[in-house]
Amino acid sequence: MSEPAAVYGFHAVTARIRHRPESVQEILFDQNRRDPRLKRLLVAARERGLRVSTAQGKALDEVAGSRRHQGIVALVEGGLQPRSLADVLETLDEPALLLVLDGVQDPHNLGACLRVADALGAHAVVAPKDRAVGLTPTVEKVASGAAQTVPYVVVTNLVRELKAMNEAGIWTVGASQGAPLPLVSCDLKRPVALVLGAEGEGLRQLTRKTCDELVAIPMSGTVESLNVSVAAGICLYEARRQRQVEETASAKS
Repeated sequence: MSEPAAVYGFHAVTARIRHRPESVQEILFDQNRRDPRLKRLLVAARERGLRVSTAQGKALDEVAGSRRHQGIVALVEGGLQPRSLADVLETLDEPALLLVLDGVQDPHNLGACLRVADALGAHAVVAPKDRAVGLTPTVEKVASGAAQTVPYVVVTNLVRELKAMNEAGIWTVGASQGAPLPLVSCDLKRPVALVLGAEGEGLRQLTRKTCDELVAIPMSGTVESLNVSVAAGICLYEARRQRQVEETASAKS
């Protein structure tokens, strides 16, 4: 049996208790904390029959591998279990909306991407196995629970997966500086996968060539690029905006 992983911070631990309590081996909390927020979390844990124990701050630092645990750490059996994209698509009753990340290596960026994906209703986040950060305790904390609610699909070959999406009727749209088509002019109401590149590098050349279409986020200020999680939020919001407009028009007709 593999060693348990540490999930820390109130949002991440609360989400794990709610969505995957069976994976929680033990919850450790700072013995010096007695605030209502902690009490509510412990009540939820005990209601689900989970084991809870006190610990000193330094011990929590060591278990979490960070001092930013907020006094609460859960020892869990592995991270969020990857799902196949086919499994995700089978559950949908609306056109697919996917976020594809081409080699994001910063855990804070991945966590933020998962958070915006959850907020804007993306059906899954897809990322390659190599040249990507993967789900770490830092990612889960930054995601504030979204790592438990948004399927995170790891693939061995991203280009091959994009081609498979296309065969499944999903239009792949890469965000790229200098692309001739602005984001708002792209039809995002159909089944679509929004493909964003890594920090500072953007999309890899082969990924760019594989995408069905390239779009640019119009920039009106002096900055030349956006953080990948910010760009993801803009792209996903535009997709949701277009779909809402179409739904409203259909309801009136």
